[in-house]
Amino acid sequence: MTETKSTKKWYVIRSVSGKEHKIKEYIESEVSRLKLEDYIEQVLVPTEKVIQIRNGKKINKERVFTPGYLYIQANLSGEIPHIIKSINGVIGFLGEVKGGDPVPLRQAEVNRLLGKVDELSVQDENVNIPFVIGETVKVIDGPFNGFNGTVEKINEEKRKLEVMVKIFGRKTPLELSYMQVEKI
Repeated sequence: MTETKSTKKWYVIRSVSGKEHKIKEYIESEVSRLKLEDYIEQVLVPTEKVIQIRNGKKINKERVFTPGYLYIQANLSGEIPHIIKSINGVIGFLGEVKGGDPVPLRQAEVNRLLGKVDELSVQDENVNIPFVIGETVKVIDGPFNGFNGTVEKINEEKRKLEVMVKIFGRKTPLELSYMQVEKI
């Protein structure tokens, strides 16, 4: 009972937020256990790379791009929707009317989704800016090591902060990278 690829459409599954990868694993193991490979092509959890700065160190992390949602390419005929809904952590399908059928994504949405996934995998890491304007920070690197200052400006493109530091009683602006300061 092999179906052609053209009968498979993309659907959005609502899931418990923060458990997307685990739920993807559950779905994939259920697919292979019940031999449903003909019906379910792939499960997708779009992620993006972000850099977080903790204690002056860069930490590369992967963040789910659409928290609480997974994408599945499948032919939802027969029992397939019930099998997927019964998987731990799955809330249901997006666009379904109570008791109605799941609504597939339009081709334009699918293209945008897949384009975004490709873009995110190639894209430079986004730096998660852990600072806000007006926040007091401590300089931990450079000639002003040990000084405290207030964040005046954040330049995302250069990944720099303008910090106002009191030196000999006068306020002096310093341009520092995210790595040269830490939260107090």
